[in-house]
Amino acid sequence: MNIFTRWARHLWLDAADARKLLGRDGLQRLEQAVRDSEARHMGELRLCVEAGLHAPALWRGVSSRDRAVALFSQLRVWDTEHNNGVLIYLLLADRRIEILADRGLHARTGPAVWQGISDQLSAALQAGRYEDGLTEAIQAVSDLLRQHFPLTSAPNRNELPDAVVLI
Repeated sequence: MNIFTRWARHLWLDAADARKLLGRDGLQRLEQAVRDSEARHMGELRLCVEAGLHAPALWRGVSSRDRAVALFSQLRVWDTEHNNGVLIYLLLADRRIEILADRGLHARTGPAVWQGISDQLSAALQAGRYEDGLTEAIQAVSDLLRQHFPLTSAPNRNELPDAVVLI
């Protein structure tokens, strides 16, 4: 994609486009999926959908990975008790998916696991199955968290908000 096409895509889309893509009911179901997931393990999960980057970020050449790392920090996904937070990030304008896991979980899984989840989500998104794909990704991450950080005391303390972040 050339630079002009990238700029046009990013500057054309905004949070309203992301909201429209998932719908109010879809966003509520995704939030509930995160809440249900976190009730079954000791981990924390954040879902962030960003329509497009602002001009200063585009000017600096910020990639989807760079932005996901920044949001991982801003949303405090790294700041969980067991270092097992996970961020699922979509950058709609670039059609990119980034899944970042904190060191406590990443050390137990490795990059191939995250790539597999990302590939499945990508296939669902390409088929126009946004909500279903995100729900499946939440379930896959939940399965990993249940395997490596099972619920040891009920209820699990919710350290991060469950709502989908739309930017």
